[in-house]
Amino acid sequence: MARLEGKIALITGGAGGLGSATAQRFIEEGCRVTIADINEAEGKRVAGELGDDCAFVHNDHLDNESNAAAVKFAVETFGGLDILLNNAGAPYTGKIETADDEAVRRSFDLNLLGPFRMTKAAVPALRARAQETGKTASILYTASGQAVNAKPNISAYTAAKHGVRGLMRSVALELALDNIRVNCVCPVATDTPLFRSMTEELGGSFEGAVASFQETVPLGRLARPVDTANAFLFLASDEAEMVTGVALPVDGGVSAY
Repeated sequence: MARLEGKIALITGGAGGLGSATAQRFIEEGCRVTIADINEAEGKRVAGELGDDCAFVHNDHLDNESNAAAVKFAVETFGGLDILLNNAGAPYTGKIETADDEAVRRSFDLNLLGPFRMTKAAVPALRARAQETGKTASILYTASGQAVNAKPNISAYTAAKHGVRGLMRSVALELALDNIRVNCVCPVATDTPLFRSMTEELGGSFEGAVASFQETVPLGRLARPVDTANAFLFLASDEAEMVTGVALPVDGGVSAY
């Protein structure tokens, strides 16, 4: 039997590199997926490519009404909600001395407040599904290697991602008796449009950034989107039914230093 057979997922930021790769892996393993994204054109394109087991809903995860509507859409379209993946976010780079307050606030909002609000919206549907199926439901977060370690010149992003890790741990304890597991994945730099935009903001070339990052990774390469997608797949599956409150590095050994 497929590893997510019969399960239903909602993935925020599902039109992006990690989100679309995870949606594809989930569907390959028997899951039905709603992609929620603020980029309507790209979201519809990805959903169309992934076929009948994928649907798209426009979502701004900073807006409580938009989050409630996305959860309702997923439940009404596919019949429930077993898995929430909070993947939407955005980079912010820059030195702390020259950081723009509004840009920093925006980074905190997109990377931490949005996942908080979407989690709040989805808990009742996840709880109901866990009660209905007798299986654990799952909340997942895309954190970052910056939720475990740190690098200079991305302090706002690092602080927000550390916040995501803390949010995950607290919610895991809060929802354990509801049979809802809560975990996050902390990927190293990954070849996605998000990483490319961060390297551009820092004023370097993508090729130069890749070479620099690879020198710090024991396995000697950047992560691929499917690497992180496979980690999410495990955490969302019944194979991980005793796993909650975990920040899982997908970093090629960086966290072993």
